[in-house]
Amino acid sequence: MPYARLLTPLLLVFSNLFMTYAWYGHLKDRTTALPKVILVSWGIAFFEYLLMVPANRIGSAVYSAPQLKGMQEVITLLVFAGFSTWYLGQPLKWNHWAGFALVVCAAWLIFME
Repeated sequence: MPYARLLTPLLLVFSNLFMTYAWYGHLKDRTTALPKVILVSWGIAFFEYLLMVPANRIGSAVYSAPQLKGMQEVITLLVFAGFSTWYLGQPLKWNHWAGFALVVCAAWLIFME
């Protein structure tokens, strides 16, 4: 699949948008009952899986499983950083960025041949 190298991270980005909203979106309004929040989150997560599973299947043609996981973690952190800042109004501090940078270093090591 010649398009797998580009399609995989693209699908992972969109998948992470759904995942991040499903996991953290309810923190903006804590008045909704927890059982309802869980059910809504499951519904949102369904769309995450519709993108994540194909991303991993397509990506496995050109990336190893550890590389897919490393890529996923970096994308997750980038999506979360934006979401935390713009949606939740909780910008990241220097120590958060430093911790994220360590994960990026780990992902870089995973991609080394």
